[in-house]
Amino acid sequence: MSKTRFLTFIFMLVSVMMVLAACGGGEKEAGDDSSSDEGSAKDAKIAIGPPASETNTVSKILLAAHGLEEGDYQVFQEAFGDAADGVQDGNIDISIGILGLPAGSIESLQASSGDVVMLGLSDEAIEEIEANTEYKRYTIPKDSYDFLESDVETVAAYAVLMGNTDTIDEELGYELARIMLEHADEVTHAQGADMTLENALNGADGLPIHPGAKRYYEEQGLTVDNPVAELTADESDRKNEFILGTGSQGGTYYPLGGEIANVWNNHLDSSFTNMETGASVENLATIGEGQMDLGMAVHVPSLDAINGKGDFEGNPIENAAFIGHIYPEVVQIITRETTGITSLGGSE
Repeated sequence: MSKTRFLTFIFMLVSVMMVLAACGGGEKEAGDDSSSDEGSAKDAKIAIGPPASETNTVSKILLAAHGLEEGDYQVFQEAFGDAADGVQDGNIDISIGILGLPAGSIESLQASSGDVVMLGLSDEAIEEIEANTEYKRYTIPKDSYDFLESDVETVAAYAVLMGNTDTIDEELGYELARIMLEHADEVTHAQGADMTLENALNGADGLPIHPGAKRYYEEQGLTVDNPVAELTADESDRKNEFILGTGSQGGTYYPLGGEIANVWNNHLDSSFTNMETGASVENLATIGEGQMDLGMAVHVPSLDAINGKGDFEGNPIENAAFIGHIYPEVVQIITRETTGITSLGGSE
């Protein structure tokens, strides 16, 4: 090939490459600003929580509220601790969790990576979520984490304690509620501060209440309007060992539930053991199967369980009753600066 023809060939090749670049050829990389989806979660690898968990259900709802349906992103059904590890390693772009505030796992991720970004929900998405679920707008104050530069808008519900009416008799229900409040100062976890008499009935609306818990709250001057659960449990044949269903080790339920169980153990003759689970939905279902005595759960799936809706469609849980409020459950969505993602639904 002559020198002239070679130079002509190179010129044509460069021209073709420039045209392809101008037309957006090639796959979009993280942080690529060449499309209208700049900074959005479209095509991202998103951890939406374990299967059959409240996080899994809520994640799909809030992503859909931002215009992201299944197929628009890669799904990872990981527990929050594993999801945070995936974000740390770069194998997951976004992790969605329903957690106490602040969440230790998020603080740990920031300590190791130094570039955590918390994504907020759009006003339109929050309005849609409020209209179709029991979740309500919640503002995460910027002083919740040292990496936040401003408040973050999201939604929240309540974490509550549900008891098995076939194994938790009236007197035991009374003592469980009483000890949770009167010895809350023995809980060192940050969410222990939310277990107060003022908050005791948060999340109870629409749920049957355990008669023992009702008796305690009314003795403390609270008005309890909930329907009262019927018990088959009897103090005369109370067992000695009880199981408390919590959540994954990377979330809030497991460590907090462990501390609550220890407080009960310190003040009751019975033995309480916290068990790692898939959290709300699994705990409620396992209570219904008679394989669990107590379960931590978001109040929203608890209502579904009682009414036979949502994940419990046609299969209501008839032996679960509200014992007490634990703490506000806040939807927290994290990514890292390296992903280039700044919102769930595009530039805002």
